[in-house]
Amino acid sequence: MQRKMTRTEAPSRPGLVFTTVLFDLDGTILDTNELIIQSFLHALRGVVPPDFGREQIIPLMGQPLVSQMRIFTGREEVADLVRAYREYNLAHHDRMVKLFPGVAETLDVLKKSGIRTGVVTTKMRETSERALKLFGLWDKIDVLVGIDDVAHPKPDPEPVLKAMQAVGAEPARTLMVGDSPVDMEAALRAGAVPAGVAWSLKGEAKLREAGAVHLLGRMEDLRALCGIGVAQA
Repeated sequence: MQRKMTRTEAPSRPGLVFTTVLFDLDGTILDTNELIIQSFLHALRGVVPPDFGREQIIPLMGQPLVSQMRIFTGREEVADLVRAYREYNLAHHDRMVKLFPGVAETLDVLKKSGIRTGVVTTKMRETSERALKLFGLWDKIDVLVGIDDVAHPKPDPEPVLKAMQAVGAEPARTLMVGDSPVDMEAALRAGAVPAGVAWSLKGEAKLREAGAVHLLGRMEDLRALCGIGVAQA
């Protein structure tokens, strides 16, 4: 777990609905969708049936990579496939990854309003930090929890709990924003409030079914959802 803060008290500004906002990374603030799909297709070529494609990959996106590989192949030992996936992913990362609209600006607004922010991901620390730095987001967040930092990744609540503990967050006033049912489940099990994003490849209905309390049509919706306008009135 990467903690970047020295204070432990959660913000207490009157009017703020949420004092901490945690984000998933892939598919939520970074558009890595096509990179992920192509990485799977590369790694699984010749291993899965010829008609294997996006329809099989998209529903499982957001789960740990090893788990996905085991489900796709029926194999227990998938180290070679994981290695092939990561080699392709790293080689094409900077060219294929994009930032979703409004992310940088919204993180700036949250930071200026005294809201703690963090990233909770099933991605490895090295690639997570690389992506955040690539788009100038590293200095805009207060905590990073990657799959390296936990014994039990999402949908287990451990990653969300660790992030909240690192910044002294109150679960009921913590928003967990994600594009996958595993994000919603992890948030609920940690006592945080789950919010889905409308640009999720899973579809809004899947996120609602998984327990999303809020659904963001665009990243800028976080301002009103957090009550920032009320706090500054």
